Parts: sequence; C-alpha cells; structure tokens
Amino acid sequence: MALLKIRRFAQVTLPPDLRKRFNLAEGDYLEAEAVKRGILLKPVSVIERQKASKALLKLLERVHANQPPGKLSPREQEEEIAREVKAFRKQKQHA
Repeated sequence: MALLKIRRFAQVTLPPDLRKRFNLAEGDYLEAEAVKRGILLKPVSVIERQKASKALLKLLERVHANQPPGKLSPREQEEEIAREVKAFRKQKQHA
C-alpha cells in the first residue's frame, strides 16, 4: 500500500510504481470517487468533444461504406455504438 501526503493546493503525488503500472504521466486525468472505505482513484481518458465527434463520424463513414444496410433504427444504432464504446473502455482498463 502506498502512503500519499496532501501538499499545498491539495495536491498528491502518486508513487512511481503506481504511475508505471497504470501508465500515468503528467497531465493525465484520474476520476475520484467516494467509496465505503475511502477514496477510489481511477484513470480516465479525456478527449475534446469536437475532436471525438469528427473521429467518430469518419469511422462511421468507413464502416457504413463496407456494411450492408442495417435493420436497426437510428436510436438502436446509437445504443449499440454506446455499448461497444463502453465494452472497449472496460477492456482497455483491464489490459
């Protein structure tokens, strides 16, 4: 277990072994969550919305160009995409 000290402006420094284990670098984001036994810190990916939107549209154009027309409604397609993104993020966290 690592011991952290709260410094000026409520800053903490993660030990090098934890930063390496979770591939964390200066400027990365952590999500803080209050849990029963204390505070849980989880690495998260933050991306600019406009940049993410453009990348998603490019990907969808490429995928739609290679796929036959689907039977899902636009809402069902969005829900499927959301499930896939969630599964990808979960898989990436456990890698």
